[in-house]
Amino acid sequence: MTPQEEFAEALRVRREAAGLSLAELARRVHYSKSYLSRVENGLRPPGRLLAERCDAALRADGALLALLPSGPEPLEPGSDGPRDGTPRDSARRDGPDGGDRPRPSGYGAEFDQHIRRGDTRHLLGEMYEAGRHYQAAYEAAGGDERARAHAVVRSARRWSDPGQVDRDLLFRIDACLAALAGHDDPPAVALRLQLTAHRAKKLAMAIGYDTAMAGAEPRTGARLARQTLAELRETGRRTPGRIGDEARCEVLTETRWALYDFAPARELLALSSELRDLAVRSHSAYFQGEALVALAIDQLRTGRVPAAEATVNVHREYAARHRSRLAHWQQRTLDALMSLWRGEFTAAARWILGEADEVAAAMENGLSMPADALGQTVLGQEFWLRYEQGRLGELFASPRMAGVQQRGYFPVWRAGLALALCETGRHEQAADQLRAFADDTDGFTRFPPSGWALPTAAVLAQVCAGLAERTGHRAELSAYVPPLRALLDAHGDEVVLAGWPTVLLGPAARFSGLLALVAGEPETALAHLGRAVRLAQRYPAQMARLRLDEARARLRTGSPAARATAHELARTALGTAEELGMAGLARDCRELLTSPAAR
Repeated sequence: MTPQEEFAEALRVRREAAGLSLAELARRVHYSKSYLSRVENGLRPPGRLLAERCDAALRADGALLALLPSGPEPLEPGSDGPRDGTPRDSARRDGPDGGDRPRPSGYGAEFDQHIRRGDTRHLLGEMYEAGRHYQAAYEAAGGDERARAHAVVRSARRWSDPGQVDRDLLFRIDACLAALAGHDDPPAVALRLQLTAHRAKKLAMAIGYDTAMAGAEPRTGARLARQTLAELRETGRRTPGRIGDEARCEVLTETRWALYDFAPARELLALSSELRDLAVRSHSAYFQGEALVALAIDQLRTGRVPAAEATVNVHREYAARHRSRLAHWQQRTLDALMSLWRGEFTAAARWILGEADEVAAAMENGLSMPADALGQTVLGQEFWLRYEQGRLGELFASPRMAGVQQRGYFPVWRAGLALALCETGRHEQAADQLRAFADDTDGFTRFPPSGWALPTAAVLAQVCAGLAERTGHRAELSAYVPPLRALLDAHGDEVVLAGWPTVLLGPAARFSGLLALVAGEPETALAHLGRAVRLAQRYPAQMARLRLDEARARLRTGSPAARATAHELARTALGTAEELGMAGLARDCRELLTSPAAR
């Protein structure tokens, strides 16, 4: 493919990603449709003026200008050229070293071309097509081990199915690391750090022994991530500037994900904040997007919800600027997450029950990314929407329930199935699910200290609370409470996030409070619920659930004065639940208000 053809392909890909017809783009850049068509089909070389206008109209941030073929400026016939009176010689004629052209890697023109094309596709959210170009770059590298390592680093950026280990990619990473062993020059060190960071993340993707790499459980990935971060810091301390900004971004991005299930959320927030600043400095559009999503996730988990809302708004500008299907998907997912948290269920439903399926199907059919990565997100948000609205029973009459059951290898879905059974009155089935889950995990003691373990424990706490409230299983439940409490109590100042990201379940302290109630400790429960209120007091849907929890805890204290307070709390929760359409919560409030204990 010639440089002219490469520019033509990039122009077409970006135009289609922006949802613009050829005629509409021609109108925006003030060129005729016929001239633009010939450029897009590779039949005419683009002039710099056209490239600048297309770059601006498609918000490509210089990516199209970077592909502008070198050589003399092509003449643009008056009938086909710019239609706004711009003189033909008004465009700047920077030479090939004028600053807009990408620097050659030193691995050859064909290699560089495939990397550029892969980067364009990846930025637009077309992961499989990007992977095809990265594979072509790998093959174009021939016997050059460093070029091959460079291509593998790019390939490793692709998403894997949730909870699964990408074994083929791990084998390729290991081969590249073996080839680079013993080399201590800066490019080799940078490549080795990037490859090792990707290896750490891929190993940590497993969520149990069944999905782990043979001989390497997820904790192996977390340990490797810490070692890689330490080496990056030490290299920067000893020889500042030895590792470039983009390579450092790569290491920070991958090691942060590798540590997700094992490091405190505050530690990850420090990494994502550093990544955000470094990504801006590196002028990398890819890492700016990665950093914004990572930062929003870590701010949410650490209870900095207003700061996360601001970050989500910045990401909205990023998504609009880059016209990426992936960035659009992530933005709408974040918006739905925040709508669910705020109790704006109608707004959330418009995406979750409407456009989300269409967008996911289009991306899956176009092989943009692993299907299950999208499917689990859509299903998770729909599950929580129906839970909040008291409509989980609809799942059992829907094909969606098969999706919940089929994903039982992922712990949070096992917990989710038990919650759905409990919420729909299938209490004995829920108890069976809980019992089997406990047996498979040594009584819930084989969870990692963070990450996916926290939402799993939170959902299980709700199941335990529901069964304790409505069945005679309290004695059996007492065996499950201590390990779940230990896990949740360690995150008392956090908000529980499920998925990457999918839904906010509530303050971790709320679920600690539910377990304290199951254990017969109402005063302890009230202390936990007080901490939860401080994190959720701006959000009515969350406060309604917390007020009902508090009412139950006060009734359990046995104090006559607490009975009146509990009655008032339940009435407040009932009013909010009815206003927001939380039918299940409203039902629970009425039950409490008419119970003998409340009277």
